[in-house]
Amino acid sequence: MIEPLVLLPGLMCDARLFEPQIVRLSRQRAVTVAPVSTAERVEEIASGMLDQLPHRFALAGHSMGGVVALEIIRRAPGRVTRLALLSTDAHADTPQIAATREEYLVGAKAGRLEDVMRRIIGSDSLAPGPRRIPILNEVIKMAMDLGPDVFERQIRALQRRPEQQAELRRINVPTLVLCGAHDTLTPARKHSFMADLIPGADLQVIDEAGHLPTLETPQVVNDALEAWLNTPARVAYG
Repeated sequence: MIEPLVLLPGLMCDARLFEPQIVRLSRQRAVTVAPVSTAERVEEIASGMLDQLPHRFALAGHSMGGVVALEIIRRAPGRVTRLALLSTDAHADTPQIAATREEYLVGAKAGRLEDVMRRIIGSDSLAPGPRRIPILNEVIKMAMDLGPDVFERQIRALQRRPEQQAELRRINVPTLVLCGAHDTLTPARKHSFMADLIPGADLQVIDEAGHLPTLETPQVVNDALEAWLNTPARVAYG
């Protein structure tokens, strides 16, 4: 039986973040994009999501979606057949980062959500090239469609997220850790750190991508995800 794939988008993104992956991967399996905007705590988002997801599934999360994915496999390791972490970070917010997020909240509540998002995901977080600005604008459009209420819930969840480093060592399913070499938000060194802690993890750094590899280099990401999905499954921890 081919396991379904669950995709979790990053901060202020929706299914459009994974459009190239959905088109390709849905030819072989059921693909679901689940929202990571339902509560102000990562634990509550994961708990609510598990009530709606298939009994067993492959799980891939981008950025904030990766944070939620780690909480899901911590809570229900026997249900996750494989894990992919894209452009994400296992560490809790430092006081400085949490304070900066508070400034973002003030701006969003004052009607400056677009400006705030352009501060969070600037063009320097993507790989240089002609597609950099169009991709950035697409992410801004997703954010504006989701709106300030979703932004507040997601920022609160990130501020309060648990430290997940210790959980990485317990993961025992095929795991892909993928990022772009130009990512300034979640740099490659953070992904190397995660991959070193996860037993048998496959680390892939894409030279031509930044923080949004699913849109910047969709073919490379599709190939990596397809290879990951075809890796023989192992027994999950727990």
